[in-house]
Amino acid sequence: MARVPVAARNRIICTLTRRRPNRHAPELAAQPHPWKRALGMTVVVLVGAWLGLLIVGNVRTQVGPMNTTMALRPSLSGGTKINVSPLGALTLDSHVAPVRLDVNVDQLDPVRSQALVDHPERLAGLQDEVARDVEHGTLDLALRSCVAVVSGATALGLAVYRRPRRALAAGGLALTLLAASGATAYATWNPKSVLEPKFSGLLSSAPSLVGNARSIVTEFDVYQKELARLVTNVTKLYDVTSTLPAYRPDPSTIRVLHVSDIHLNPASWKIIASLVTEYKVNVIVDSGDTMDHGTAAENGFLDPIADLGAPYVWVRGNHDSLLTQSYLERMKNVRVLDDGRAQTIAGLRFAGIGDPQFTPDRSGRPGGNAAEELAGDRLATALRDQRAAGTPVDVAVAHEPSAARRTDGEVPLVLAGHLHHEQTEVMKRGTRLRLEGSTGGSGLRAVEGKYPDPVEASILYFDRATRRLQAWDEIRLGGLGLTTAEVSRHLPEENRPGANPTPSAPTTPSGTASPTGP
Repeated sequence: MARVPVAARNRIICTLTRRRPNRHAPELAAQPHPWKRALGMTVVVLVGAWLGLLIVGNVRTQVGPMNTTMALRPSLSGGTKINVSPLGALTLDSHVAPVRLDVNVDQLDPVRSQALVDHPERLAGLQDEVARDVEHGTLDLALRSCVAVVSGATALGLAVYRRPRRALAAGGLALTLLAASGATAYATWNPKSVLEPKFSGLLSSAPSLVGNARSIVTEFDVYQKELARLVTNVTKLYDVTSTLPAYRPDPSTIRVLHVSDIHLNPASWKIIASLVTEYKVNVIVDSGDTMDHGTAAENGFLDPIADLGAPYVWVRGNHDSLLTQSYLERMKNVRVLDDGRAQTIAGLRFAGIGDPQFTPDRSGRPGGNAAEELAGDRLATALRDQRAAGTPVDVAVAHEPSAARRTDGEVPLVLAGHLHHEQTEVMKRGTRLRLEGSTGGSGLRAVEGKYPDPVEASILYFDRATRRLQAWDEIRLGGLGLTTAEVSRHLPEENRPGANPTPSAPTTPSGTASPTGP
């Protein structure tokens, strides 16, 4: 055999080497590590599922009289969050899972809310109705969430891998993850979490306003009554004001809101603010006993007066101390009346005197009635002096009726309180005496009697030209636990058709609209 030269042999080997593909090295370089593939798939599944829930995972459903939106959201701690915009939110530790249930209260359904107002007996079945609505809503949410996570993960998987098998695998993993999360939530479900909610925003004060959640759950019948009271009072209050007879105030009418005997009830400020807005009140008159003990520690209770939206005219009651009076005198929108000094506010001239007694313990003092009458005489003298000076007073204010009665014949109208019930009479010399009830429902005294005291206030309408009383509305809301709202309109006798223009007898209502709840 002929031998191949060494140089030729080397060329043949190089040629063969170049033509023979390296089947192993390129293939090994194209394969990523298994953990990277798993991590990539996990990211695709989580992001795709989250996008699916975010885009199409919401369910709109009615829960009782409310329109709500339910949704599942990724979470490290789970639980349930109920958003009540713009008041805030409450959070329940209802379960431990990587998903949280969000419930957004969008609005009250006007039709269903009105049905509860018209038929309060339906409140008895409201708890079962809410339970059924929540059950149906969560079932719809579960089905929609399954579709949302599968669709989201599959779509993102197809966009990333461009392989149908990988995309379907991502969708299947997303569904498995949602099912596992649901099973974990079911296994860790804590129905008692409703007894210990966590409040945020303005709702952080809810426990002090409506009682703790435990009392609502264990005494649901009480809660039903409170709900009925809330809905019924507000709705019927506005309903009856549109049907009141006889008197139609024009835009130039001066509107005075008369309140009294708040007795440290914080709910009174919200009622007063609402009446100021709805009736376009020009001035508020408080005939005393705003406090209970008149201590410096109570002064912070008065701070909401600055935001009521109208000037606040005030006289001292027997539960209000000089500390209380000094605190109010420093507030910009408050006008304190004392010693018969007169002030013109919103087109009317007021004069008043503080109660000469300070009896926060409700004790009677020897000579107390004589002191009240002496204070009334001082006020009457100041009224005569104002009239002689050509600046007559339109409205006098005192706290105790016996002091107010001493002004008879010196002023067209005198306002007072103290007795915790409304009363109107024209005294012998022609002065109209108007007593206000307790705008605080008598404060803590509401629970002392057999029946709770109502919350009472009045709107007084004055002619701007003559500055005389034209009409007044008596507003009464049912006390604690009651579901009544009453507004009655009254006219002075001299304003009635064919009547003598000079008042000479106690007034009686010319028309009354007084719907009441059960």
